[in-house]
Amino acid sequence: MSTVKPFKAGRPKKEFAGRVAALPYDVMNTEEAASRAEKNDLTFLRVDRAEIDFPAGTDIYSEKVYKKAAENLNAYFENGVCFREAGERFYIYRQIMGERVQHGIVGCAGVDDYLNGVIKRHELTRADKEEDRIRHVDTCNANTGPIFLAYRENKTLKNLISDYIVRQPEYDFISEGDVKNTVWVIDETDNEKIVEAFKNIDCLYIADGHHRAASAVKVALKRREEFPDYKGDEEFNFFLSVFFCADELKILDYNRLIKDTNSLTDDEMFGKISEFFSVEEAAVPVSSEARHIFGMYYKNKWYKLTLKDGIADETDAVKSLDVSILQSLVNEPIFGIGDPRTDKRIDFVGGIRGLKELEKRCSEDMAIAFSMYPTSIEELMNIADNGKIMPPKSTWFEPKLLSGLFIHFLS
Repeated sequence: MSTVKPFKAGRPKKEFAGRVAALPYDVMNTEEAASRAEKNDLTFLRVDRAEIDFPAGTDIYSEKVYKKAAENLNAYFENGVCFREAGERFYIYRQIMGERVQHGIVGCAGVDDYLNGVIKRHELTRADKEEDRIRHVDTCNANTGPIFLAYRENKTLKNLISDYIVRQPEYDFISEGDVKNTVWVIDETDNEKIVEAFKNIDCLYIADGHHRAASAVKVALKRREEFPDYKGDEEFNFFLSVFFCADELKILDYNRLIKDTNSLTDDEMFGKISEFFSVEEAAVPVSSEARHIFGMYYKNKWYKLTLKDGIADETDAVKSLDVSILQSLVNEPIFGIGDPRTDKRIDFVGGIRGLKELEKRCSEDMAIAFSMYPTSIEELMNIADNGKIMPPKSTWFEPKLLSGLFIHFLS
């Protein structure tokens, strides 16, 4: 049984929604955020990347940056750009990117569901990235970015969404990347229907936002210590989420870049790779068309790498992932990358950036690129159901959920 609740959202007035909404903080660096803010003074990056209001080189983890984030968040309400709903609501959030369409229900998920495993994870988190968002959430007293959760199909929710999306929307605008974002406000009379529908859903899956979820939970635990007489219905016991039916979701490839050949000659490197893969030089860029096939870009040439028969352990859901195969057969033994979560000699590029980005990086600061076949949503849920963990950077979801459209205050 999954526990969800409506909430008194802080959100932009209709005329400001498209200007306030911003891509999540973790898909860009400070310079990219600052560039966007120069063109749009209302961007929510002033909350999620508040270091852009300070001189270049400012420590992004300094206390003054978190305080500035809270100050900027409050300013949206003080200046009349945002307001807070009078009553508790759910919302429908639709995104269209090309032929991709996904419909989410915006509400709050329960901290206890996360702690008890009803909300299932498939990735490990890094302590430093958690600490950053813990301080941000705690100082702002709000969840400013939603967690991307998936659920298995539910007819009640499907029918409710169908009923609403023919109505007049609250927000309707095009965001960066030519993504059409549309929001409908759900009537309070339908709140209980949604709550009851989720009670019939056994579990939820974190698709994107593991660090945001873990940080929200740790802020809640901190506040429980501060308020030992808490009842469980306080807002800090819930975190902002958007719930999507898994059938509508698609994962893109998450490609790899390697800094150098680990002192191997070309013959040595290709010799080791050829132990496990059939290697063919390709006349055009290689975008993997099936599991266990990889593209490799090296010295201005593309190669197609096909895993040899009998090597993949198809009985193991994690070991049979292409990201696991590349790490265990190539990245670690050949290039000496033991922990891709911390090693500075590997980098990751979301498939939305295309193969040209891999070629570009190999002409700048990296030596080798691998294009990957995407992990499927079914693989993700299967691994989470079995309590296992994927390798880091296994999934890239598009379109990204925008921040700033919904703010969940913790008190």
